[in-house]
Amino acid sequence: MPLSEHEQRLLEQMERALYAEDPKFASSLREASGRRGSPRRMALGVLGFLVGLSLLVTGVAVSQEIVGVIGFVLMLGGAFLTYRAMRAPAAQTTAEDDGSKKSAKSSDGFMNRVEDRWNRRRDEQ
Repeated sequence: MPLSEHEQRLLEQMERALYAEDPKFASSLREASGRRGSPRRMALGVLGFLVGLSLLVTGVAVSQEIVGVIGFVLMLGGAFLTYRAMRAPAAQTTAEDDGSKKSAKSSDGFMNRVEDRWNRRRDEQ
């Protein structure tokens, strides 16, 4: 379910507040989200999984345990590679992108406003 415009703006404000409060932590999060796989890796993982599956079936059919074990290991490796490649990078919208930085005091005010909104919504229900 996609976020509404209001929710997207709130998320962007929270990201900017995080960057203003702790830029080193925000940068480390941003770097970690950028280390994702590519379509080429995903295709390689799927191919590895399929080759491993065929080796596993072949090993069982001809009663060669070592072929089956190699196929199973290749299947696991292919599945892991595909899983890592499928994880899409998060949208990068931080204070660094638009050049504005807030002070820690203004980010505290922002968090208080968000908390107040949350409490009002909870009280209304």
